[in-house]
Amino acid sequence: MKIGILTSGGDCPGLNAVIRGAVLKGIKSHDQEFVGFRDGWRGVVEGNIIDLPRHAVRGISKQGGTILGTSRTNPFDGNGGPEAIKATMDRLGVDSMIAIGGEGTLAAAKRLTDAGLKIVGVPKTVDNDLDATDYTFGFDTAVQIATEAIDRLRTTGESHSRCMVAEVMGRHVGWIALHAGMASGAHAILIPEQQTSMEQIAEWVMDARDRGRAPLVVVAEGFVPTHMDEAHSDRGLDTYGRPRLGGIADQLAPEIESRTGIETRATVLGHIQRGGVPSAFDRVLATRLGMAAVDSVVEGLWGTMVSLHGTEIARVGFEAALGNLKRVPQQRYEEAAILFG
Repeated sequence: MKIGILTSGGDCPGLNAVIRGAVLKGIKSHDQEFVGFRDGWRGVVEGNIIDLPRHAVRGISKQGGTILGTSRTNPFDGNGGPEAIKATMDRLGVDSMIAIGGEGTLAAAKRLTDAGLKIVGVPKTVDNDLDATDYTFGFDTAVQIATEAIDRLRTTGESHSRCMVAEVMGRHVGWIALHAGMASGAHAILIPEQQTSMEQIAEWVMDARDRGRAPLVVVAEGFVPTHMDEAHSDRGLDTYGRPRLGGIADQLAPEIESRTGIETRATVLGHIQRGGVPSAFDRVLATRLGMAAVDSVVEGLWGTMVSLHGTEIARVGFEAALGNLKRVPQQRYEEAAILFG
């Protein structure tokens, strides 16, 4: 059996560890052959592949990014679609696919599986927003990177007695903001799940200043304050029709300064959260998921995704992963809010 592997959507620390885990388990335990599709679904549609023998994945688990490349190509656009992709797979001798990606990737994989293609999934998102899995690889690394960056912002804020606003990733959910904010001792954490007024934000900032602190605000890119109807976006749409978010910190900073009189600076961490080497936790989790994905292929569990339940790897249907976003529960936010101000 020849198995194709693709990485699609935004890059993420741990992708290479998934590839390595899948290839090594497949070769050593099941005598499988592997190829990689270049640049995500684009490579599937165009039939652009590279061979993945054992030596091709040697030492890659500690590398950031993906050796296969990635893109946000929609496999149903242009020359894509189930029949065209099936014909391309037949021509290349590829029997099945392991699709590594987030919500958009897995939604496309489900549509293709429903049309008869043989696909299993591996969840990937730094936002940690996919349901049916406790954690996604890349999230731990993103939190570590964000925490280190916010720690650095705090020292410059303290030196100048400024309020610092740090924007982190989080389109629909605030897991990165919550964890990085708690770890760095933020005086306010603003997440998509909780609309908050500028009056409340200014009150938290003033409380911190009155205690002799340099206020620190951590905000997720998808946060919507009460005076706005939707998340801030001025960068158009992506290939799946979703708004490209980013820049809410730049909107909040002058408002905070105007309301409090405290000099305020905004920093958008952006893609730095995706870069660099994965943490040890993410390397181990990604490797286990890659190995489990190969077992799913061998067992013919098409239309399923490997996931982490507690400390064990489980299989769930694509529909379970896509049915609901894994949002920050109210009690988790209230727990963190005790530390605000």
